[in-house]
Amino acid sequence: MSEPSKILLDSPPDLDATPVIAFLSRLNHPVEVCHGPDEDTPCPLLVGKGCEKVSSAHGIIYHLDLDRPTHREILREYRRQVPSDVPLRVVVQPGQDRTYADLLRGLPVWTHDPSPGELDGFAAMVEAADYMRGENAELWGQKPE
Repeated sequence: MSEPSKILLDSPPDLDATPVIAFLSRLNHPVEVCHGPDEDTPCPLLVGKGCEKVSSAHGIIYHLDLDRPTHREILREYRRQVPSDVPLRVVVQPGQDRTYADLLRGLPVWTHDPSPGELDGFAAMVEAADYMRGENAELWGQKPE
């Protein structure tokens, strides 16, 4: 790869994301973590400022709690602002896939913490999307003939 493809992991601060970060990093994908907004700092997407973490991401794993209205609004903004060729996966808590089916329609959803195989598949999708956009001259170490 010409440049590692950064993956944004939206994850609550109380969730230990170390295994996901370590696994994706071993696949040469640096991970930037966002813990979502807090009471003092609103999400820049929701106040019209844009977000460098989102705009520079080559793939996004969204693991914030959809039971929180602000987190649902962030996901709506992702749907509006993130290009459709940027892989986006949503991790939900049990039952949220049904409760928020309208919001999640058309998005790939994991109803459990992703396995190494699922993370590997997601990383491959990020690499393939970069290749299709012409951002990488190689796909999985192979140059086109």
